[in-house]
Order: sequence, then structure tokens, then C-alpha cells
Amino acid sequence: MRQKKDDGPFDGAERVAANGLLHRRLFLSGGTLAAGAAALGGLGTATPAAAQGVFPDWRLKPGKSFTGYGVPSRFEEPVQRTFTARAPSYPSPGAGSSRTPLHLLEGIITPSGLHFERSHSGVPDIDPEKHTLLVHGLVRQPLLFDVESLARYPTVSRIHFIECSGNSGAGWGVNPPVGPVATMHGLVSCSEWSGVPLSYLLDEAGIDPAAKWILAEGSDAAGMSRSVPLSKCVDDAMIALYQNGERVRPEQGYPMRLLLPGWEGNMCVKWLSRIKLTKGPTHTKDETSKYTELMPDGKSLQFTFPMEVKSTITRPSEGINMRGPGFYEISGFAWSGNGKIKRVDVSADGGKSWAEAALAEPVASRALTRFRLGWQWDGGEIILQSRAVDETGAVQPTREALIAAKGIKNAYHYNGITSWEVRASGLVKNVWA
Repeated sequence: MRQKKDDGPFDGAERVAANGLLHRRLFLSGGTLAAGAAALGGLGTATPAAAQGVFPDWRLKPGKSFTGYGVPSRFEEPVQRTFTARAPSYPSPGAGSSRTPLHLLEGIITPSGLHFERSHSGVPDIDPEKHTLLVHGLVRQPLLFDVESLARYPTVSRIHFIECSGNSGAGWGVNPPVGPVATMHGLVSCSEWSGVPLSYLLDEAGIDPAAKWILAEGSDAAGMSRSVPLSKCVDDAMIALYQNGERVRPEQGYPMRLLLPGWEGNMCVKWLSRIKLTKGPTHTKDETSKYTELMPDGKSLQFTFPMEVKSTITRPSEGINMRGPGFYEISGFAWSGNGKIKRVDVSADGGKSWAEAALAEPVASRALTRFRLGWQWDGGEIILQSRAVDETGAVQPTREALIAAKGIKNAYHYNGITSWEVRASGLVKNVWA
């Protein structure tokens, strides 16, 4: 459906789908954005008090002095992770996860302190001067690295997301989850990671032709370990030492973690202490008792490494309600473990019609991508959805199609379309549609 209205606030703003979705050019760079904003009418409010020289208290006295490490404004205190953990009586009370408040963030980089966590036995307090990484197994010569020796290697920096394979797992449930975006999708975050390509260390150790896999093991109390194909290790795997410009934080694997761009977060082993080259997968406890996908016929899929193409609208969403009819920006994240996001479409009528959203730069491979689209809400009840397409041509499926293919006994790799119901009152709720 495509129509153009030439009067009122839509003068020069092209509608491209039902229920008020506008052309993505409103959010592209350059003069078009400014022209589109003018066409939609001003949303600002006059402030006559300030214009008359009446100033707030903070402009009338000096502020705080310097601090050694900056922290957010006290008014941003609600922007925190939410978390679930085992009861104190559980043998390993540190097991659990915390979720990134995606709906309260902008851009594509997740602040280090808000990156999601997943721990199986708590966060170890590791002395970096005593920590080592052993590379052994099917190699010409076993090697032992400490943090200082790794720092001598050439360093690379890349922007990538990490996503728990159980992220969005509530999508397999009978009822939609209640709560903000993080309740369902908060186990994904995106950072700039800096470190040493794993291929450098493997080349130095000398790879035996018989080696086809590695075993990566962490030094936490759980002894977390996963099998990884060697082909990934010599491609784009990294020993990450820095996150967003500072040392990797303890809950993210300090002093070093394995980074496997686009693959299951659980495989990006934290507190990395050992890499063993092997002929085949080790079938550790962590990849047999968990992280397999139970199919309707009772069989399980194992080693489904890449995270599939996915997106979600973060604004508006549950907890980010509407304040009456008018112009709004629809915004959210899209990502794919298979490469770059090529396109994101948005629907305001439950998938009956779609409009292409603008992708905000940078659009990086295996990274969160921010999308935006203008919307003139008329105050009626609607269903908002987003649908991502990656550079391989993979299209984010509907929940109905995903469950038809994989059933409802699964717990991992859910990437179905998210639906937000916007009610006439402005209340936004997660629904199955």
C-alpha cells in the first residue's frame, strides 16, 4: 500500500504502509531528515522562563569535582540490568544471568556495566599476574601464555554482539512474557572487543593436520568448556583482552575470554585458561546436558553454533508507552550471526503490510544494527512488528512458522518475530500474533 497526503502535518511525508508508517527517507542522513522533521511539525515546547533569565539551581553554583572513574548521572539509576539467580541454598549460588535493558539504550554499543551476564558458578576473582592460557593437544609445541605476553602480540578491534543461545527462550512458551524488552531479549549485548586473533597463537604452536576441533575451557569453578570447530578458530576468533576500550570486566571473563563472532554466547568461554586441539568434539558436560535443541520427534540438534537473524522493536515497547496520537520514531535492534543486516521491515498492522526501515550506520558484520522508521499514530489499537533480513538472504520467521518447524519443547535459538500490541490508552504489551 502506498499513498501520499499533501496537506496537514504529512505535507511531504510519504506513507508506505497501513496505520501511519512513513518512508524511511525521514531517517536517512543529510537534508532529507531535516526536511522531513519540518514537514511533520515541531514537537518541542516553548520555555519562556528560561528565555526570561530564570535559571535552575545547577546553573547558580559550582558542581562536583573530578573522580577517578566516571559513573552515570544519579537520574539514570533506573538504567540497570535485571537478574535471576539461584537461591542462596543452591550449591552454586553464583549461577544465573542478568539482562541488558535494551529499551533504555541508544546506538549499538552496550555500556560494559550493562552487558548481560551468564555464569554457571559465579564470577571468579582472578589475579591477572597468576593467570595463564595453555595451548596444547595436537600441536607441534605446547605453549603457555600469560597476560603480559599476549599484550605483545598485534591487537585488533572489532564490534560484535554476544548472544546467549537461550535468549528469547520465552518465545517457546504458551503465554507471552510480561515486562520490558529485556524480559525476553535481554541476553544479547554488543561491544567493541580488542585482543589477539586466536590464529596467531595457533600458528605459533603449529597445528597438527589431524586437528579439526578445539576444546576451550575456563578457569571458573564450573570448569566451563565447549568444543569449537578449528575452522572458526583460524577465521575470526579472538582472545579478547579489552571491552569498549577498558580491560574486560570480571563478569565478562577478566582477564581474557574467547570471542567467536556470531556464535552462541556460551561458546565464548570466559576466564579462558586452556585450548586443546583435538580430532573431534569433546562432548563436554556443558554441550550435552545443555545447549542442544529438542525437536518434536524427540531427537536433538547439537552444534547449532550461529545465532540466527533476529530483530525486535525497543521503542515503543512494554514499559515505553505512548502519550497520545501523533508522530513517533519506531526504533530497535537487528542482528545475525551470519553477517550483516541487509534490511529491516516494520509493520503496524500485525504483518499485513510492511515498510522498510532506515538502518543507522555503522552496519557491521555480526553486530547489533539500529533501525528507525517514522510513524504517525492515529490513536487506534495496532500490532507493531519488525522483520530482519541478513546478507545471506535469511528472513526472520514468524513465531507460528518457527514453532511449526521446531515445536515447543525447545529452549534455544528462538528468533521469531516479536509483536507489541499498542492499545488505544497508549499501553504497550507483548503479545503472540
